[in-house]
Amino acid sequence: MSSANASPNVSAPADASVEQIAAFMRACSFEATRPSASDIAGLAKALPPGVPVYLTSIPGKPLSELVESSMAVRAAGLEPVPHLSARHFETLETADAHVGDLVKRAGARSMLLVGGDIAHPKGEVRDALSLIESGIFEKHGVARVDLPGFPDGHPQMSEDELEANLVTKLAALQRRGLESEIVTQFCFDAGPVLAWIDWLRARGINAPVRIGLAGPTSLLTWLNYARKCGVKASAEALASRSGLVKQAFKAVAPDPLIRTLAGAVGAGRIQNVQPHLFAFGGIGQTAQWAKAPMTGAIRLNREGGFDAL
Repeated sequence: MSSANASPNVSAPADASVEQIAAFMRACSFEATRPSASDIAGLAKALPPGVPVYLTSIPGKPLSELVESSMAVRAAGLEPVPHLSARHFETLETADAHVGDLVKRAGARSMLLVGGDIAHPKGEVRDALSLIESGIFEKHGVARVDLPGFPDGHPQMSEDELEANLVTKLAALQRRGLESEIVTQFCFDAGPVLAWIDWLRARGINAPVRIGLAGPTSLLTWLNYARKCGVKASAEALASRSGLVKQAFKAVAPDPLIRTLAGAVGAGRIQNVQPHLFAFGGIGQTAQWAKAPMTGAIRLNREGGFDAL
């Protein structure tokens, strides 16, 4: 849902204290793509036990690779949350076996279910709703099935389609006794995020929300990912504010957005909202960067963000 047509209650939240930022960040989850053994060891060293690590499913790669990554994350004392791309499964039996492997071998209790962003299914699994309605999650004892959210809109779906899809899938999960969280695409601007959360809550959607944040890297890398993933509005706002030509290779981090969102949570402006960090600069670097705000080892700065002590 774009901010233009969302709830009008988008007033600026109160500023966050260091304690509020730390409380917000202690609930942070992370997203990793094909992490190596050294990446996972670095995560275990930097993060407290039990932190959720979402593991991206890469089209064309063996499903066993995702199972092995999930097993390694579990062995490191962290909580694996593997992605499932519905339209990339050629048969329901394949999806069934894969979910079973993730549960039995990696102890996966939660999974993130996405459609797969391809125009036509590869096989008989039509969409994410088909997997929900198949009953495979209850069959294997999965407790929670997370769904994607798009505060900045979706490049291939209208706002009405996004709303209908999300509401339909949440209702289907609820009927089957499955919990769900909404994990959003990454954003750079608090305005669309706050408006989108208002839009959700106004429609009676009270599921927990994990707000996607682009982890520390160069500004140019941020913008490249934003364009590839269709995060157009936030990317344009970021480029306009940053003076892209002069600062393209400047190291940037999401601390201003974290400070704003933590302030909104602390003031009661939004509820049941947690941060989710995409590791565009590398999962190890992202976890190390997050360690300071998670422990409160930061000081607020004049730029509206914070610096590590």
